[in-house]
Amino acid sequence: MENLIALLIAAPLLGAAVLLCGGRRLDAVGHWIGTVLAAASFVIGAVLFVDMLGKGADERELSQHLFSWVPVEGFQADVAFQLDQLSMTFVLLITGVGSLIHLYSVGYMEHDERRRRFFGYLNLFLAAMLLLVLADNYLLLYVGWEGVGLASYLLIGFWQHKPSAATAAKKAFLVNRVGDMGLSIAIMIMFTTFGTFAFGPVLGTHEEAGLSADTSEATLTGIALMLLLAACGKSAQVPLQSWLGDAMEGPTPVSALIHAATMVTAGVYLIVRSGAIFNAAPDAQLVVTIVGAVTLLFGAIVGCAKDDIKKALAGSTMSQIGYMILAAGLGPIGYVFAIMHLVTHGFFKAGLFLGAGSVMHGMNEEVDMRKYGGLRKYMPVTFVTFGLGYLAIIGFPGLSGFFSKDKIIEAAFAKGGTEGWILGGAALLGAAITAFYMTRVMLMTFFGEKRWQPDANGNEPHPHESPRSMTIPMIVLAFGSVFAGGFFSIGDRFLHWLEPITGHDHGDSPVSALTVTLATMVVLVLGVALAYAQYGRRPVPVLAPRGSLLTRAARRDLLQDDFNHVVLVRGGEHLTRSLVYVDHTLVDGVVNGTAASVGGLSGRMRKLQNGYARSYAFSMFGGAAILVAATLLMRAV
Repeated sequence: MENLIALLIAAPLLGAAVLLCGGRRLDAVGHWIGTVLAAASFVIGAVLFVDMLGKGADERELSQHLFSWVPVEGFQADVAFQLDQLSMTFVLLITGVGSLIHLYSVGYMEHDERRRRFFGYLNLFLAAMLLLVLADNYLLLYVGWEGVGLASYLLIGFWQHKPSAATAAKKAFLVNRVGDMGLSIAIMIMFTTFGTFAFGPVLGTHEEAGLSADTSEATLTGIALMLLLAACGKSAQVPLQSWLGDAMEGPTPVSALIHAATMVTAGVYLIVRSGAIFNAAPDAQLVVTIVGAVTLLFGAIVGCAKDDIKKALAGSTMSQIGYMILAAGLGPIGYVFAIMHLVTHGFFKAGLFLGAGSVMHGMNEEVDMRKYGGLRKYMPVTFVTFGLGYLAIIGFPGLSGFFSKDKIIEAAFAKGGTEGWILGGAALLGAAITAFYMTRVMLMTFFGEKRWQPDANGNEPHPHESPRSMTIPMIVLAFGSVFAGGFFSIGDRFLHWLEPITGHDHGDSPVSALTVTLATMVVLVLGVALAYAQYGRRPVPVLAPRGSLLTRAARRDLLQDDFNHVVLVRGGEHLTRSLVYVDHTLVDGVVNGTAASVGGLSGRMRKLQNGYARSYAFSMFGGAAILVAATLLMRAV
């Protein structure tokens, strides 16, 4: 079975190579080639999963060594893969949801002239993400990490004829480069500290040198903080979150793929995979929880003010990933819940994005929810599947989000002390805001009176249900949104599945699980009721009102771009000018001044060597006189 691991990556990678290099003769079938190879990767993953289930908990890790990448003495880097319970979870999510998005794209991109290339980019995305989660060392993980960044750039800017799409792709690439520097620095520190990149030795899971050695907490904290910086970039966490909303300029299937199953989950995987490092660096863990708590509130507030349906969901993604990062920062008590919420989120968020794309498909690509209204009558399948995703994300009892999000809130309170109350309170507040903004999306899109109007060309939308190639993936994801959380929670099966990798610590929560559940239900009802009072009981204006100061700030992503422009862009310009000034004035001044001094002194000394005998005689006489005078002076003293 070990030999099948490489095929997980090879199938979509082959699809990318064929579709991107095969030329126009593949235009008629390219989309099916990409979809079949993505599905083939899922089938291989399912076969490996069934085989893994038949083994004992301690015998489920598989490894495959392909070749030595850098066989240099003292610097060994291999192309080798590791398949355990954690990576298997990601493999099934990436390939399963990814295959459904491929199928959805067949209908969504039907009239796009560059559809073959689009599917090639999708296959490349899957291959890079699979390499990231299957690598058995940090250096190979870095290759997948950069591959994901490249593929996201190509997909976000796929419609590069739109200046906004080209700008969004560049922004995503540049912001992620900042986080990527964190990962590269962390890998450098790992190598200088442990002499290897492999997970086993670095994380101390083998008998070789690793965390079991006498490694200083300061070193581990530095590595952990650099890993967190990398996670902030890929998973759109504060302060590297600004690219996520702009990424909605890409086709809707790209939004679903990035936000549900691939790119934004990479940071969570990195932290959980490196859990042994974070466990040994409590200060870094605290920073992780702070980043997660701040981001879950940041994204939720932004989601409340967006009228663009995809950008409202983008704020939601930022917030939900914040929950996962918060859980991952809680250590062993939260690792399992972070991954569990990641999987359930993969189902309902992919369903929500595909539902948004279905709405746009039936509304002439209109994204403004203020121009929707009453669409449940025209798009019943989209309404039901989107509605189930909505209920799952707000944590409605019995649906997936209820089981995974409640566990994170409970784990936050279990942290104990003031820290536990603050983190748990932030998570509860985030749940209330989530219920508000998602109810707002539902009411503005599917309820009330129709508000659509003719476009600039006089064409009035005629809402209609999407084709089966789009609705079937939405139905499948809706089933996951409903049943996945409960299935994972029965007998704590998901906890037992990941426990050999993540460990588990129940912790001592000052608040009982029942109390947390009741509190979550209360804030859920309050959020829904507030949204209904504002958007359900009164007509929604087609033009957005001016709103409060907070609303106006949230519409501008809480001024994150303004902050980046003032602090990073202008700050960088001033820093560059200062460094140039120092370089010209101090560095060049010292160099040029030294040269001028030497030149001037040389010029003066050259005058003494003029070739005249009388000058030399005078110099000799003057020197002798000085020696005589010095001798007499010394005798007198």
